[in-house]
Amino acid sequence: MFPLYFVTDPVLERPGSLPLSIFNVVEQAIAGGAQLIQYRDKVNSRNRLYENAKELREITLRHGVTLIINDQTDLALAVLADGVHLGQDDLPIFAARKLLGKSAIIGISTHSVEEAIRAESDGADYIGFGPIFRTVTKVDVKMPVGMHAIADVKKQVQIPLYAIGGIKKSHLPDLFSAGADGVVAISALAGDITANVADWIETIQSIKKHPVLRTPL
Repeated sequence: MFPLYFVTDPVLERPGSLPLSIFNVVEQAIAGGAQLIQYRDKVNSRNRLYENAKELREITLRHGVTLIINDQTDLALAVLADGVHLGQDDLPIFAARKLLGKSAIIGISTHSVEEAIRAESDGADYIGFGPIFRTVTKVDVKMPVGMHAIADVKKQVQIPLYAIGGIKKSHLPDLFSAGADGVVAISALAGDITANVADWIETIQSIKKHPVLRTPL
């Protein structure tokens, strides 16, 4: 699995006075080494979502990168994405699986041990777990679960866990020590996206190669 999960967001498209298109953002992330991209867009029309997703599918195929669509299973199917990431209120996992097929990657956001256990039982390929810390990239944000909750979940589920929510580079050693299999980063990667992605991946690889036992915060 890929330890860094890159999720698109408007915060990445407007660094200072030099707006970037979503396609620029994704190209830069891939140049930095990102291999797992999620197209997340809560603003544009369905037609624009389709056009964007179709272009992102072409970009990711060209580079051999995995593309996941946020929330919308039909959109993932329409552009032949590699999978979908669901929220707790989205289409059930079994229904998404029926539409996308056995080989599709299906992930789901979880916020508790109970939701994580149910996700694995329902056939999810991975879970996003959090928010670990407070985040500025979601308006319907839940209360932070804290880093200690990662270990609680990993005692109960076997599928990969991606920690999400307010994550900074300084958190990485403790997150992986707690049991996270990967991290989702958004605002922390803004600016020089290529350099930041490359730096995070190098840091994660170093942590995994030379793990340090820590007491999770």
